[in-house]
Amino acid sequence: MSHRSAAAPSPPSPAGGPLRSLLPYLWPRNHTEMRVRVTVALLCLFLSKLINVYVPLLYKMAVDALSGHGAGGLHPALAVPVGVILAYGLARVLSQGFGELRDALFAKVGARAVRAVALGVFRHLHALSLRFHLERQTGGLSRSIDRGNRAIETLLRFMLFNILPTLLELALVTVILWQLFDLRFALVTLVTVVGYVAYTLLVTEWRTRFRREMNETDNRANTRAIDSLLNYETVKYFGNEEHEARRYDESLRAYERASVRSQTSLALLNAGQGVIIAIGLGAVMYMAGQGIVDGTMTLGDFVLVNTYLIQLYQPLNFFGFVYREVKQALVDIEKMFQLLSVDREIQDPPGAQPLEGRGGEIVFEDVTFAYDPRRPILRRLSFTVGAGRTVAIVGPTGAGKSTISRLLFRFYDATEGRILIDGQDIRAVTQASVRAAIGIVPQDTVLFNDSIEYNIAYGRPSADPAEIEAAARLAHIHDFIQSLPDGYRTEVGERGLKLSGGEKQRVAIARTILKQPEILLFDEATSALDTHTEREIQTNLREVSTGRTTLIIAHRLSTVVHADEIIVLDAGEIVERGAHDALLARGGAYAAMWSRQQETIPG
Repeated sequence: MSHRSAAAPSPPSPAGGPLRSLLPYLWPRNHTEMRVRVTVALLCLFLSKLINVYVPLLYKMAVDALSGHGAGGLHPALAVPVGVILAYGLARVLSQGFGELRDALFAKVGARAVRAVALGVFRHLHALSLRFHLERQTGGLSRSIDRGNRAIETLLRFMLFNILPTLLELALVTVILWQLFDLRFALVTLVTVVGYVAYTLLVTEWRTRFRREMNETDNRANTRAIDSLLNYETVKYFGNEEHEARRYDESLRAYERASVRSQTSLALLNAGQGVIIAIGLGAVMYMAGQGIVDGTMTLGDFVLVNTYLIQLYQPLNFFGFVYREVKQALVDIEKMFQLLSVDREIQDPPGAQPLEGRGGEIVFEDVTFAYDPRRPILRRLSFTVGAGRTVAIVGPTGAGKSTISRLLFRFYDATEGRILIDGQDIRAVTQASVRAAIGIVPQDTVLFNDSIEYNIAYGRPSADPAEIEAAARLAHIHDFIQSLPDGYRTEVGERGLKLSGGEKQRVAIARTILKQPEILLFDEATSALDTHTEREIQTNLREVSTGRTTLIIAHRLSTVVHADEIIVLDAGEIVERGAHDALLARGGAYAAMWSRQQETIPG
């Protein structure tokens, strides 16, 4: 089932910077509710700050009234300060109320934006080529994505509801001080704020490299840790626990150094900010005090200036923290956005239509392919697998056998030549339809860390329990599953490690049966199994492939003797082809391989 509502905009592009890339998610196209929420939230923000800067004026009125500077210079009536004080309290409540309403309205916008970006990145990663995923480092990649998603929420929260309100309040306070008193108060306030912001920007820019270094060393440590734990058995086989611990500690030591530099520079930043605020506050308070002495200002004016500056410097002081968080978030989101700049090596052409299945005939026409242009893997390869027939491809390691399966699935595109399924070039139709037409049982079946039922149903997630059980019966694994205490709900563990090789292969067969493809591809499906299990699995595979177009990629020749045609591949070229008996009679490369493998079979 498709859930497109969370990903209305396309994945953000890093070309315009992270902030610009997030704008489509804050103002989503064709989504009236989100736009209304943003508009009303910004209105609440403005009202909250407008009321907030009026609060000190009410405070001034109350102080002047109580200090004898009310109407006519007489002692104020009791109702006058009470009224002002009530207005003061109401204003504070309204200011906070609008602020809370703003946050409540924007909560859904922010959460939807984080969801949409995360989903866009996830889809983009699945759309990238196999080449990218073979070269990636899983630990570092997952950490970058996790930090990036959290950074998006940080950016949205701080940029809209901390930096913008602070700048708005600064502008309002500067104008009010200018109008109420004189230009000196506005200038000192403005210079102090500008100096504070400039110092914060400069020092934070300097500190950014330490944060970047922390991220890189953190990624390196995490990658090493995950890689070591995934290869737990290998570490134990060679007794290299201390070696792995030393490698991990090297990365942690580098992270420690970067972290210390980051914290030390943070202390310098905080100290400088405190000095700038103290100087500005002292200067303005001195001018206000002098005004009282000169008789040009009232005690209420002195309190007003003090209140304004404290009220302004509190969010401004928080602005330092906010800016640091935003800068860190930008660093964190940078790597995630870099993932979005990775081109999709394999893409559907514009207007591509689904593959039309008509039996599943496979044709390779003069196919040439190289992972690296300097080292060709396949050279002008041509062969046909007729609909409903079985063709096997054999050859030594490195001959290019498994590359054929990757090309057939369009994990890569042929450098030259073309591949046809039922007369249609697979590059001209949708990738999804090509892959839907092919079912594979690979050499290394990797299962999800979930139940057996889930792993079988992965072939067709919409299948009901009866269909899953029927597929398991055809794969001859139903009885084994029923013998388990939890039956089909049994968890298979990380990568299916709780099951044996033969059991995993049967789950893979059941999954492929459930998919109901026209074409079956067995890629070294039994090469990692013992002889007895291999024979049982081979029997299952022959049952499953009856009446279907079947391509078998194998190293063990005993598994392909029943094929309608056997193609012998060497260095990416076909050196022999024919049925098993005919190839043996010819006495060529296939016969030599058969002889060598027969000698290695235990008698």
